[in-house]
Amino acid sequence: MRAAIELIAEKGPGGFTFADAARSAGVSAAAPYRHYRDRDALLSDVARRGFEMFEQELSGAWDEGRPTPMTAFERVGKAYLVFARKEPAFYSAMFEAGIPLDAAPELRAAGDRAFAVLRNACDVLVAALPAQKRPPALMMALHVWAMSHGIASLFARGGSSQRKLPMSAEELLEAQMLIYLRGLGLDASSGSTRS
Repeated sequence: MRAAIELIAEKGPGGFTFADAARSAGVSAAAPYRHYRDRDALLSDVARRGFEMFEQELSGAWDEGRPTPMTAFERVGKAYLVFARKEPAFYSAMFEAGIPLDAAPELRAAGDRAFAVLRNACDVLVAALPAQKRPPALMMALHVWAMSHGIASLFARGGSSQRKLPMSAEELLEAQMLIYLRGLGLDASSGSTRS
């Protein structure tokens, strides 16, 4: 797995073979088959581990909504970007390897647990809105996930192809979330609702 992570960081999830991973690990070409069915199973395991680490980062940032849900929600967004920047090989395996989540129940479960942190945070924020103005929390979580992922993929991971911004990726996400949350009727500075 360690060799695969290094190869993903260097060449991307599609840039190496199972034999390359074995050679990089210093083992025979047959050795990985004792642990993995094929290269996709290896990538699936890397992605699963990435989602587990991602869940821990997001959960730590959420911290059960302390000291306020809005402050914690902002930390979750920053944690998303930090993870993409700090763990590019895992992030790439999780979102760019093309491994279907249903290929392995463990991978699906790990991905679902990571998303559940964001979904829970959205449940808390949506509950602060008047009942007649509450959007579905799942819809909000999917919107926030897509916005965070887009900014992480385009601007937070570095590399020579990254577009230059007049602000940091964190500032861009904060501005985008401010507009989005205000549109929902949440005052992003206080976590309260607006009439």
